[in-house]
Amino acid sequence: MDDFTFYEFFAGGGMARAGLGVGWRCLFANDLSPKKAAAYRANWGDADLHVGDVHALRPDQVPGQADVAWGSFPCQDLSLAGAGAGLDGARSGAFWGFWALIEALGVEGRAPRALVLENVCGALTSRGGRDFAAIGEALAGAGYRFGALVIDAALFVPQSRPRLFIVAFHEAAGVGSVASGVSPREPWHPKALVVARERLSDEAKRRWLWLEPAAPRANVARLDDMIEDAPTGVRWRSAEQTEALLALMAPLHRARVAAAVSSGERRVGTVYRRMRLDASGARVQRAEARFDGVAGCLRTPAGGSSRQTLLVIENGVVRSRLLSAREAARLMGLPDDYVLPAKYNDAYKLAGDGVAAPVVRFLAEQVLEPALGRPTPARAAG
Repeated sequence: MDDFTFYEFFAGGGMARAGLGVGWRCLFANDLSPKKAAAYRANWGDADLHVGDVHALRPDQVPGQADVAWGSFPCQDLSLAGAGAGLDGARSGAFWGFWALIEALGVEGRAPRALVLENVCGALTSRGGRDFAAIGEALAGAGYRFGALVIDAALFVPQSRPRLFIVAFHEAAGVGSVASGVSPREPWHPKALVVARERLSDEAKRRWLWLEPAAPRANVARLDDMIEDAPTGVRWRSAEQTEALLALMAPLHRARVAAAVSSGERRVGTVYRRMRLDASGARVQRAEARFDGVAGCLRTPAGGSSRQTLLVIENGVVRSRLLSAREAARLMGLPDDYVLPAKYNDAYKLAGDGVAAPVVRFLAEQVLEPALGRPTPARAAG
């Protein structure tokens, strides 16, 4: 049987491609960033890659008709940490450039059979839910039935990374039965998603699907298994630097470290630095630790506080360092032969901006492939 085909927009280093894996063939990939495009080329070649602004893409640049168009569009304006511009923002507004191209393909009879949109969960609530509703209206108006899922990468890798996945199927694209129920189901449909769905128009609600993938098997690797004793690109901090980090902790978090030390066991935890309010209402920097075997969500290294720190406790000694780029890639489900950028910040940003590859594989296996049934026969652009 022929492979399923896909377009990968906002492709970064091709993590959706890595997740789709065997049985899927890329027809077209696009990203604006030359640095990310270099990583894409290093791993996948550049035969299908177009580097440039999604707003400037023309349908004649995009070949054939894909079974799936994947779009992990920028999250900065939708994030709870962002400025709240939503889909009107300069970065998250790139969705509309992507959408204009999908509509243009539809005019030519080449609308992708399915779409997957991935973003932060803040997309459900940004601008009072209007952004999620706008996406729903766009999908419904273009003839797609759609649903949404919140999937935490922690179901597959030791990283807490809940993300929203909007999955849509075109009504005229020969899509078979979609596994869906009649009501929300945990953990895929949390309260914020249910509330966001209620804000949709009647027509969009009519096209809504309560997607119900089966629960994944619990076989997540341990954080400790992904950590290197002699990492490349980062150094262990001095004892004085580690103590300075511990001094930033509130009593609760300092107690967690003390308990890990007193256990006598090797313990691996992670630390983020955050701004918090103290008892007087002043903003102070705090270091917050976790030892539950799961890393915090990878974020891009715009500043020191956004880069995740490791705490390794062994034989009563506490050591600390930044997470290495290779460890970050492992937390995204990428294999060790995945080629990372040489510079630390570029490699960490590539990982932090990406989609966890095992989540992509799960969606393909549980939702996309059963619904699509058979790949679309190859065809040329119109």
